[in-house]
Amino acid sequence: MDFTTAVKTCLSKYADFNGRATRPEYWYFFLFLLIANIIATIIDAAIFGGGTVQPISSIWSLAMLLPSLSAGARRLHDIDKSGWWLLLVLIPLLGWIVLIYWFVQPGTSGTNRFGAAPRA
Repeated sequence: MDFTTAVKTCLSKYADFNGRATRPEYWYFFLFLLIANIIATIIDAAIFGGGTVQPISSIWSLAMLLPSLSAGARRLHDIDKSGWWLLLVLIPLLGWIVLIYWFVQPGTSGTNRFGAAPRA
């Protein structure tokens, strides 16, 4: 899966918490969110100065909250874990480490309880 396909897939499934997402799909979407947030922050700095007011970046982050949660849940489904494990993000540092470790793991081959393998 290439960058544009991954972004289109994640945005078209913006509220779909069912199914599975491959590693490239998740990480390309994460890269897209990171680049877009940097651009929004630069635009905010150019328009509103370097202060704490960042409305464009805030609106962008809020708009992408649901798609990023659904992509994360589908990525966890690919390794046969419930999307509720995303709540680990609420545990400072340790939760992030565990989630990143799971997100880089290869998905289960074949069908699991969340559906068929995305590449199949």
